[in-house]
Amino acid sequence: MIDSWICVVVCLVTFLLGGALVGGVLFAIPSFRKKATGKEAEQLLKDAERQGQALIAKSRLDAKEAMLETKQNAEKMLADARVKATEIRAQVTAREQELTRRESQLDNRERAIDQRKEVLEEKIDAYEEKAADLQEKISAIITELEKVSGLSVKDARDEIMRRVEEKMAIEISAYIKNREDEAEEFAETKAKQLLADAAERYAQEFTVEHTTAAIPLPSDDLKGRIIGREGRNIKVIENTLGVDLEVDDTPEIISVSCFNPIRREIARRTLLALVKDGRIQPSRIEELAAKYEKEVNEETYKAGEEAVRRLGLPRLPKEILSYLGKLKYRTSYGQNVLEHSIEVARLTGAMAAELGLDQNLAKRAGLLHDIGKAISVEIEGSHVQLGADLARRNNEPDVVVNAIEAHHGDVEKKYVISHLVVAADTLSAARPGVRNESLDTYVQRVAQLEESAKSFEGVSQAFAVSAGREVRVMVIPEKVSDAQATLLAQQIKDKIQADVKYPGTVKVSVIREYRAVETAK
Repeated sequence: MIDSWICVVVCLVTFLLGGALVGGVLFAIPSFRKKATGKEAEQLLKDAERQGQALIAKSRLDAKEAMLETKQNAEKMLADARVKATEIRAQVTAREQELTRRESQLDNRERAIDQRKEVLEEKIDAYEEKAADLQEKISAIITELEKVSGLSVKDARDEIMRRVEEKMAIEISAYIKNREDEAEEFAETKAKQLLADAAERYAQEFTVEHTTAAIPLPSDDLKGRIIGREGRNIKVIENTLGVDLEVDDTPEIISVSCFNPIRREIARRTLLALVKDGRIQPSRIEELAAKYEKEVNEETYKAGEEAVRRLGLPRLPKEILSYLGKLKYRTSYGQNVLEHSIEVARLTGAMAAELGLDQNLAKRAGLLHDIGKAISVEIEGSHVQLGADLARRNNEPDVVVNAIEAHHGDVEKKYVISHLVVAADTLSAARPGVRNESLDTYVQRVAQLEESAKSFEGVSQAFAVSAGREVRVMVIPEKVSDAQATLLAQQIKDKIQADVKYPGTVKVSVIREYRAVETAK
């Protein structure tokens, strides 16, 4: 289009130049007439006219060609625009048709939904009418039944539930008894073998630790020096070591009291060194306290390494070894926790070996199951959660973490080794003589066991025997059948587990004896 306009402009410029040339020639003619003859002037005039006409003709021809080319280009562009317009019109038409089709489908669906809605509303109305009629008939039947039977609806429901409960209780107790018999036949032999083998492979002496440590003195004069002027020395000792000193009338003895066994041991060694050295002053107390704190920390770390070596396990992380060694100074019911952990590890490993499991992994889980007890004296919280957090922090296997979390039933046992750790922990804690408890605690536990059993209907007497490891329950035979006795034993067991705290296991024996006695006269 631009090229065509350029051609038109060129033609116009050429035409104007030709006209100017012709005008110049005409303007010069008078001069030529004066200087030349008339014939030459005419000849020049003719030649100029011919040249001018030729230029004009050529300019017109060029202008016509340019206009023709411009017209052709314009017609071509117009044709292309018409084609594009036609295509766009076709697309618009197709979209309009599609929208029309979709609108029609939506209208059809809406009409179908309206029809279904009307049908459903009719059915709902019909169902409501039928329900109302049925309720009226049920009410009439219930009223008639109440008149005939003389019982209200609540009384009839209670009677039906009572009969169903009695029937189901007998069936459930019979089912439980059958399942228990089957389970005992399958598992008793294997379980006894596993526990016997594990127990035979390990026997260990135990050291008994207390919450107080007695420091012997060569003379009572040292008590005053330990107290110091205005109690200065004893305050430094208690603040530096984090313990309580008990200086009483007991001759030649002072006591160190602290629930943290590590601090208690550091204080015991520091006081023995002060008594031996004789220089009891604040600077010397702080010096010896720092010395023996370092010494005890080194010993606990070595104790952790020694425990791992005794079990033949790979080396554990340093943090775990440090806390593991601290269990040497921790007790539970008089049982040394480190020795208990080693025993549980060996028992767990023995049972794992019998079952074809990873023995080292089982030992590792058993050894670390109570490691949280070394942390609980420093940080508030459950020893189970603290131990699990420590194991996770040191990238222990998930089996070990689960065994720590599940050994008191706080979480579900996901692995067989977790079950073995619980069994080994129970076996280690429950064997006779391994743990001690106060007389008051024992009497209270025995009384709780007997009261839990006596709280059930049909029980005449209950006796806790075998140091509280068995409860023998005597029932009234007229009120409790043989099948119900099995169910009663289950219920007493559940109540004891929920209400009573006890070490090891408690066996529940329900005894039903019926005697028919007559006297001949």
